Amino acid sequence: MTDWRDRLQSSDRERLEKASFPDWMNAMKATLTADHFSSPEWIYEPKLDGERLLAYVHGSSPRLYSRNRKELNKSYPELVEALSEQAGNDMVIDGEVVAFRDGLSSFSRLQGRLGIQDPDEARDSGIGVYLYLFDLLYYDGYDLRALPLRTRKQLLKDALEFTDPIRFTTHRNEDGEKYYREACRKGWEGVIAKRADSPYRASRSRDWLKFKCVNQQELVIGGYTDPEGERTGFGALLLGYYEDGDFRYAGRVGTGFDEAMLKDLHDRLSKRVRQSSPFDDDTPGEGTATHWVRPDLVCEVGFTEWTRDGRLRHPRFLGLREDKSASKVRRERPE
Repeated sequence: MTDWRDRLQSSDRERLEKASFPDWMNAMKATLTADHFSSPEWIYEPKLDGERLLAYVHGSSPRLYSRNRKELNKSYPELVEALSEQAGNDMVIDGEVVAFRDGLSSFSRLQGRLGIQDPDEARDSGIGVYLYLFDLLYYDGYDLRALPLRTRKQLLKDALEFTDPIRFTTHRNEDGEKYYREACRKGWEGVIAKRADSPYRASRSRDWLKFKCVNQQELVIGGYTDPEGERTGFGALLLGYYEDGDFRYAGRVGTGFDEAMLKDLHDRLSKRVRQSSPFDDDTPGEGTATHWVRPDLVCEVGFTEWTRDGRLRHPRFLGLREDKSASKVRRERPE
């Protein structure tokens, strides 16, 4: 038996499952909650505003994938190199790639790296990225997902040398409410609460909970309006989400764009134009200046709250998301 298995408690060793290196493992997802609590049975990690990814390290050839299985090696070549330099045991690791602005993780800042298919272009972007790793799913011929979270995190901490751009995601024990208040005061997106003895589930689970400081979620673009005044590209995006099989209207967003994004998005949207509205409910007040599009582009939007009639209040565009299918976008409601 190898050293790392010798260090496990006997109950954990019994949960190990011998397995060949996996082709794919679905990511575990957290559930939004408004119930912020403290408990010795939970750990609390910072909620980072980046792109979720799974790192498959097989020999000296790491592969990075988004949660919807898009390969990201060309977008983040420095992360691939950093992992390959530590080639050793095979492993599958869960993490988040982030870029920073003014000391805070920023999805808007990361936009300049998303979707790049040329490693040289990615390096020349001037946008530094870091990979925060927080869970180990497979290691040295074994599926670890049945092990308790604390055990998996300790194995991950021992498995790699954490030097930039690879970072270990630290956590707080027990005092979740205090950590949440601290996160909000510092301008973080929030905190992820995780049940310390939970296994890793390939689905959304209440064993992982999101304590959000700000309202922010993915939405699907269903149309756009013409620009006014000196603005170029478009005026606002018409947004929606899926519910019970219907595409529901959530309102429009007209802020948060720079000139490059206005042009890029207009180019993308003009290739998706359709004659009829993709929404299954009313889109009041949009008028004749509306252009409907095929609803397959997902974006991240920040906002203050949902109104009673299901519209976004004070929305702002944060960036496009390429790591989630449009058909899976739902309105997040606290459970």
